[in-house]
Amino acid sequence: METNYAEADRYYEAQKKVAEIKKFYQHLTVYLLCNPIVIVVNLMTSPGYLWFIWSLMGWGIAIVLHGLKAFEFSPFYNKEWEERKIREILEKENKHQIWK
Repeated sequence: METNYAEADRYYEAQKKVAEIKKFYQHLTVYLLCNPIVIVVNLMTSPGYLWFIWSLMGWGIAIVLHGLKAFEFSPFYNKEWEERKIREILEKENKHQIWK
């Protein structure tokens, strides 16, 4: 019986991972479709100041961070960090319960 739960958990986690990767690709697609429009608007309205670079860089950083998270290359908030934080919170709650 426990195997079924473990398999269901693995399937659920895989579904979540696929959904996160899908969201990343959607985000990347919007980035690639919108930024040419931003560039054209910039060049048509104020070609003397290329402000579209700020938009590309800012949004590009967000895309990179989203990709790192989606493909689990995040050096900061990975599974180990999550587990450590969960244990820390549970320990705090347990200590708080003891003192009540």
